[in-house]
Amino acid sequence: MNPTVIHHTFVLQRSFPVPPERVFAAFSDPAQKRSWFVGGGHGAEQYELDFKVGGAERMMSRLGPETPFPGTPLSSEGIHLDIVPNKRVVIAASMALGDHRISAALATFDLTPTETGTDLTFTHQAAFFENSDGPTMREAGWNKLLNSLAANLK
Repeated sequence: MNPTVIHHTFVLQRSFPVPPERVFAAFSDPAQKRSWFVGGGHGAEQYELDFKVGGAERMMSRLGPETPFPGTPLSSEGIHLDIVPNKRVVIAASMALGDHRISAALATFDLTPTETGTDLTFTHQAAFFENSDGPTMREAGWNKLLNSLAANLK
């Protein structure tokens, strides 16, 4: 019997040569977050960020012609559960491909000051539903997003 839900956790780490305040601003300022979170994506048509506890983050784009589902909407909706300025951001989010919900996740971003800047520890805990991208593709996607964040912090 195949499980209908796959649970998976992964942790990614990055070090940035900028102070925690600068990294935190990349999450809290809508223009900055859009530039690394959506800017290199699949042609975002919508992005909204209400950065406060209980505030929503919404993104909607369409998959490109090189994907298995060209033109299909890809949407993400999240709620900020915890925000500690310059230290932590926690978001509960769901993702849908067209009208089909493909996952629900808890994303935690921990910022730690270092002598040379900031260490970021990102923990992603998710339930992947039928016909989802799955853990391997999601981890690869977050690696790309964090690389985009690093490029934006230079």
